[in-house]
Amino acid sequence: VQLQASGGGLAQVPASLQLSCTSTGPISGVRVMAWYRQAEGKQRDLVASIANGRHANIADSVKGRFTISSGKNTVYLHMNTLIPEDAAVYYCKFTSSWGDYWGQGTLVTVSS
Repeated sequence: VQLQASGGGLAQVPASLQLSCTSTGPISGVRVMAWYRQAEGKQRDLVASIANGRHANIADSVKGRFTISSGKNTVYLHMNTLIPEDAAVYYCKFTSSWGDYWGQGTLVTVSS
């Protein structure tokens, strides 16, 4: 089973993008779905997470602009009012009873 992330691309301030991440097969016991991002030369940081499909947690740096939602085996990151500081590779992660699954990353580029 793999996670496939998509939706990245080039956006111009203050555009919106929606990222999607879907598992290629069923994963039992998924408790948390999350998005991380890693800008060039920086560490990978948590952007948003959603637990049990209901309890969302959004990083302060994107609060008010980004939201997270989920469906069966899929998680979305809705990014509004993008700014250049949002440019990064975005990774999705599922946390299940069997461990963590990571997606391959999708690049978001933001031009001013």
